[in-house]
Amino acid sequence: MEKDRIYIFDTTLRDGEQAPGYSMNLDEKIRMALQLEALGVDILEAGFAIASPGDFASVQAISRELKHTVVASLSRALEKDIDAAWEAVKLAKRPRIHTFLATSDLHLQYKLKMSREDALAKAKAMVSYARNLNDDVEFSLEDATRTDLDYLCKVVEEVIKAGAKVVNLPDTVGYATPDDMTRMVGTVMNRVPNIDKAIIAVHCHNDLGLAVANSLAGLKAGARQAECTVCGIGERAGNAALEELIMGIRTRSDEYPFSYNVKTEEIIRSSRLLTQITGVKPNPSKAIVGANAFAHESGIHQHGMMANSLTYEIMTPESVGVMNTSLVLGKHSGQHAFEKRLADLGYTLGKEEAKNLFAEFKNLADRKKTITDRDLIALVENASQSSPVIWELESFVVNSGNMMTSTACVTLRKGERKFQEVACGTGPVYASLRAVEKIIRHPFSLEDYSLQAVTEHRDALGEVFVKISDGHGIYRGRGVSTDVIEASILSCLAAVNRMLDETVAGQTGSLKPTTPPNFDNDMLSTHSDKKKERGDA
Repeated sequence: MEKDRIYIFDTTLRDGEQAPGYSMNLDEKIRMALQLEALGVDILEAGFAIASPGDFASVQAISRELKHTVVASLSRALEKDIDAAWEAVKLAKRPRIHTFLATSDLHLQYKLKMSREDALAKAKAMVSYARNLNDDVEFSLEDATRTDLDYLCKVVEEVIKAGAKVVNLPDTVGYATPDDMTRMVGTVMNRVPNIDKAIIAVHCHNDLGLAVANSLAGLKAGARQAECTVCGIGERAGNAALEELIMGIRTRSDEYPFSYNVKTEEIIRSSRLLTQITGVKPNPSKAIVGANAFAHESGIHQHGMMANSLTYEIMTPESVGVMNTSLVLGKHSGQHAFEKRLADLGYTLGKEEAKNLFAEFKNLADRKKTITDRDLIALVENASQSSPVIWELESFVVNSGNMMTSTACVTLRKGERKFQEVACGTGPVYASLRAVEKIIRHPFSLEDYSLQAVTEHRDALGEVFVKISDGHGIYRGRGVSTDVIEASILSCLAAVNRMLDETVAGQTGSLKPTTPPNFDNDMLSTHSDKKKERGDA
């Protein structure tokens, strides 16, 4: 059977980033965008340009960086939104304007206060307006799955006539079932006379846990673009998970005979980078990318795996980028073996970067008998963090016990000078972070703290993620060490350095973003109010 080409539209940096806890700064968005291009997504929705100066700047920066991927910006069906979207993406090698308007009677009556006729006229006019700016225009019918089918088909037909190359039918609130998606997409494919002039897309939310199943049903019914996010992050319960969608197609090609551009071996690295940036790890039982996805503890399962891995694994770990190795690294390993293993894991390092990382590896090897791949990955990812170096850890001493108040003495280095403070707290971590706060003389509160072992056994690396706030912003940090107190301090310093760097930049005005034409405060206030009207397409 001939395989039909499907297109993967990734909205991790727009719909995914809107979810609480997943916001990213400009540098982090660019790093994630470059990894998504390496993953092979066809279209990357970089943001909602009109929403804020920061969103506009990030969409513009990503448009300049990507070499092959289509870069899209979302916009409401308003001229000022479309102008901003075009201004932000026009320097991309392959720009796209993505505009949307709700079409369900519920949204038309209560949100837009428009008639069906007015909404249809608005959709046609705004698609035509966008088409005059750019050849590649996508139109989304927000809340398509709760839209009357006759009216849905009419809107699809008219926006294609107006110039839309892609028409998206979103399950905006995650209400649909696979049968609903099959019926909706099948009806559009059969009843819209000019359907051959555009690609139909599906964008499914996961409120009932059906986002991936609904997306696959839509593709099987004739859609050829699937909109999704890494790890399924997004509004409320999230979006269709890119990795589940692609591996479902790859593993069940008998049911879904589609070809695609995604390099599945980059899936794990994409998930890890998202975790590194946001500090939010996927559930251990998360399909494809969870820590337990390829773990087998049951004796029956282990016996079957030893006889033939197909007994309990329907895909190989290597197919998604989980590498197995027989090369053991330790304190006697040389730099050549170290660099070779990193290359096998897919990391390419510069000479100076490899030298510095090897020194960290040696320090770790003095504490651990055997270094695993996950240890190496943690070292590389920790070293690749783009946090500025303002304060560095010199030393720390903690005194703690269940019959005393914990005390920490922390020494930090700033340039050539060293600063030391002592603080007490309800535990050694809290005491250490209070000492850091006293040294830097910039108050902050700990918003979130997460500790997890990178590997097994008693000498495992501890990986700590923190989120801190100074009342003006949320800043994330990550630290790894065999000592959890040290990892905690290092993660705090990474966040502190970002906080202080942005504070200084704000005072000097060096981070003022470029603003698009007709940028106004109306959308700013709307965006900050839970990003209302932000396009939950």
